[in-house]
Amino acid sequence: MSEIRCDVVVIGAGVTGLTAARDLVAEGLDVVVLEARDRVGGRVWTNTIEGQLYEIGGQWVSPDQTALLASLDELGLATYSRFRDGESVYVGRDGVAKRFTGDIFPASPRTESEIERLIGVLDELTAEIDPDAPWQHPRARELDTVSFKEWLAAESDDEEARDNIALFIADAMLTKPAHAFSTLQALLMAASAGAFSHLVDADFILDKRVVGGLQKVPLALADGLGDRVRLDQPVRTLHWGDDGVTAVTDDLEVHARRALVAVPPNLYGRIAYEPPLPRERNQMHQHLSLGLVIKVHATYETPFWREAGLSGTSFSPYQLVHEAYDNSNFGEDRGTLVGFVSDEKADRLLALDPDERKARILASLASYYGPQALTPVVYYESDWASEEWTQGAYATSFDLGGLTRFGAGQTTPVGPLRFGSSDLAGLGFQHVDGAIRVGHRIAAEISAEIGVPA
Repeated sequence: MSEIRCDVVVIGAGVTGLTAARDLVAEGLDVVVLEARDRVGGRVWTNTIEGQLYEIGGQWVSPDQTALLASLDELGLATYSRFRDGESVYVGRDGVAKRFTGDIFPASPRTESEIERLIGVLDELTAEIDPDAPWQHPRARELDTVSFKEWLAAESDDEEARDNIALFIADAMLTKPAHAFSTLQALLMAASAGAFSHLVDADFILDKRVVGGLQKVPLALADGLGDRVRLDQPVRTLHWGDDGVTAVTDDLEVHARRALVAVPPNLYGRIAYEPPLPRERNQMHQHLSLGLVIKVHATYETPFWREAGLSGTSFSPYQLVHEAYDNSNFGEDRGTLVGFVSDEKADRLLALDPDERKARILASLASYYGPQALTPVVYYESDWASEEWTQGAYATSFDLGGLTRFGAGQTTPVGPLRFGSSDLAGLGFQHVDGAIRVGHRIAAEISAEIGVPA
């Protein structure tokens, strides 16, 4: 068992952990980063499958993500715009594909009007929410003890309008059924992006991508840290007390003054804490859970949908693939579609054998783009629920009542321990932007607390 002594040990080489480590090193502190995987990046992973580059995890950059944009500038990473020229496709309850432009899905005049009205109501509520402290809203308890599905049912008698509004939070973001999280949690999701209407506007929320993949961000951060980053080092035990911490892996002990546990909250329990964490902290962790999504990648010899005047953007709360986009890589002649299957729909698909699952997913894509979508040259499913060191997507969220009961305590230190990830972000919640913000904040707090070398 080798031993290392340092000022701060960071557990997790995702964007939060690497950002914090970089800031701490810049302050002159000695840092060691321990990562369970054989790579850096956490839920950001760019990989090559059958010769095709895919963004297995997070990938998009939007205009409001100023922390990420600043990091891209600092690291010298280029971006390019997602292809969006042409018409979008919506498949309604009748199973008919309809082409449209703009943000409102084509339906009956009454349903379209109701969708617009609900967006306005949610924008007004969202504007009242502080993404860093949603529990401080005057109606926080009320909003946190009613599910988003129940709130929508009380707000509108138009089922198709409700289904479409729910899609933007439940299917597309929290990847849980709308009955499984509170209205306050939904408003936090919207507030973290600046407005509910930003989630509706795909051209805003899915604006750009990084040339070569978003994992270039954590790779560049890790390069700057050199051998301070130790891979294949899952932390089994954290000893903590007034005199500091000791992180224990299978063959390494790291003694430090402070620790940052920079992993998703659903993985906190993979570490044994000695002494145990306080009761209220353990209770908090039990009320947080990740959603479930299958990210589908399908590459074709050409982006055939463009020839038909389609942007590649498609939506339907009634299809297995609830949303899909043109995800072709910068400078490539091939065309790639990316689609998503979430929550209970993903449950049903994951119970099937791989061939049947693929057939059903491609049939869903074909409902948007036609029969050419049935025959990709490369096909791949990102299943983060099967990843040992993630176990879901995209971020943890509270059950009913959990946000007001426990939310304020998420960022409270436990002795020398701090916890942080994109799951605990206000602005940029569940995105790389939020991970960067949390990393900067925690690094500043640790530096202020323990001081920096003269």
